[in-house]
Amino acid sequence: MKYLDPKNDLTFKKVFGQHPHLLKSFLNALLPLAEGQVIESLQYLPTELVPEIPVLKNTIVDVRCTDNFGRQFIVEMQMLWTDSFRNRILFNASKAYIKQLEKTKEYKLLQPVYALSLINDTFEHQLPDFYHHYQIVNLLHPERQLKGLEFVFIELPKFKPQNISDKKLQVLWLRYLTEIEDGTQNISAELFENIEIKEALEHIQESSFSKDELEQYDRYWDSVRTEKTLYLDAEIKGRAEGKAEGKAEGRAEGKAEGELLNSYKVCMSAIRMNMKNEDINKLTNLRFEKINKIIQLLQKYGDDAENHLSEV
Repeated sequence: MKYLDPKNDLTFKKVFGQHPHLLKSFLNALLPLAEGQVIESLQYLPTELVPEIPVLKNTIVDVRCTDNFGRQFIVEMQMLWTDSFRNRILFNASKAYIKQLEKTKEYKLLQPVYALSLINDTFEHQLPDFYHHYQIVNLLHPERQLKGLEFVFIELPKFKPQNISDKKLQVLWLRYLTEIEDGTQNISAELFENIEIKEALEHIQESSFSKDELEQYDRYWDSVRTEKTLYLDAEIKGRAEGKAEGKAEGRAEGKAEGELLNSYKVCMSAIRMNMKNEDINKLTNLRFEKINKIIQLLQKYGDDAENHLSEV
């Protein structure tokens, strides 16, 4: 029996976006809820809070819900860490908190919003911890908290079960996310011991998906690979060219020119992906005049256009 990767858009939403009792177990295990604050029931909410991140629009999987206390939970699976994703989390949680005023006109009735972000990437390279919990606190007296927004970021590549002695259910859910990949056949018996995780495993059996769903599953991975390549290539080129220019013409000037050239190349890649000029403008901060010039270069020189960016 083969299993599909639970981090894929199709599988993640099938498990956590269609079965509230599984999402409830997942959130109770992973969130830092105080004693007596356990989630008892969940109701799904629309996820459309903020426009997608240009270029990385397919690498994010999200589920949004509210519980019996009125608290809101935003759960996002992100395949690649970027500063844009971090800002998106802040925006989403803040907007969810504010939108409560559409139903209740009293500030005192606003309920907390928890943002849980599962990152299939490493972003805190200097820290060994995989679990990062953020609150709004008094810096001199961290025990003093402004309640309303809380953020949890989990770096999945850092997770190692042997590093944790307690929180067994949390460990099992994280093992579910990290140990199962596309085509996995052998799964630890420990994961089948918990009834909810056993059910979650049943939902990602390859045999339970139709041909069309499997094609959708594969298309998601194709889009993730394309977007990762586009983002990482642009980042690597920008750094390398910025360093080269910096050595030749001075660090400050080289960095500026390298970043500009990087923006041009990201713009060119985005044009080839048929992105709208408005989205390219948000992504690169290039004026529409510059974007149109790069479009003309592509039309004039085709695959050799990159060697003529000096004409922009």
